Amino acid sequence: MIKKCLFPAAGYGTRFLPATKSMPKEMMPIVNKPLIEYGVDEAIQAGMTDMAIVTGRGKHALMDHFDMNYELEHQISGTAKEALLNDIRDVIDSANFTYIRQREMKGLGHAILTGRELVGDNPFAVVLADDLCINEEQGVLAQMAALYKQFRCTIVAVEEVPREETHKYGVIAGEPLTDSIIRVTDMVEKPEPGTEPSNLAIIGRYVLTPDIFEILENTVPGKGGEIQITDALLEQAKNGCVLAYKFKGKRFDCGSVEGFIEATNYCYENIYKK
Repeated sequence: MIKKCLFPAAGYGTRFLPATKSMPKEMMPIVNKPLIEYGVDEAIQAGMTDMAIVTGRGKHALMDHFDMNYELEHQISGTAKEALLNDIRDVIDSANFTYIRQREMKGLGHAILTGRELVGDNPFAVVLADDLCINEEQGVLAQMAALYKQFRCTIVAVEEVPREETHKYGVIAGEPLTDSIIRVTDMVEKPEPGTEPSNLAIIGRYVLTPDIFEILENTVPGKGGEIQITDALLEQAKNGCVLAYKFKGKRFDCGSVEGFIEATNYCYENIYKK
């Protein structure tokens, strides 16, 4: 039912300077595969076929990665190294890729709104490549797509984090419907320590209904002077239904050096070596 997946990918990745001075942070490899390719793989596994990528200045490598490289393919054709391209060839053959540039960095809400032209009037998923999610049985997006088929409303992925770290995230509160599903009644972006409504933090996986665009258009800049997706989601929750989902799987914060190293070690031991 959900065929479109939006990838906000216009940020500078300043926490990884100088590596990200000329390379998009989404192209940083976990072992031998760029972060964004893991996200695209997850979306394809969930049945999505249209990948809409919101880019910025200096992000040409994203477009090049999901395209043919005839010189490279000719150079390694017929050698043992050719098999190393099988995975990315499968990805390119399994999905369509469209791109739009976010001209100003005005927050995640603005990045999602920028992608409206690519998404249209359709429900869609959002993947933040910084958050690497791994579950061998069923990817997080596939789990959320199945929930959307049942509830037909916006869904955000959440996980419990230590209280002292809630100031880094959007944090939700709500009414439990099951052990893993909560109907959202409150949502705060990066709450001050001691003011968080819970320890359930939103991570970089969303399924959004298209009315979110109209709400974002009328959302005033919030924390940091940015258009916050959490503000728009709270408005959506007041007027309808927004669910938070405690997903099955492991999540690595690859926007931090520590999380990036942890993800690399995990993927090397549990995926690459197999």
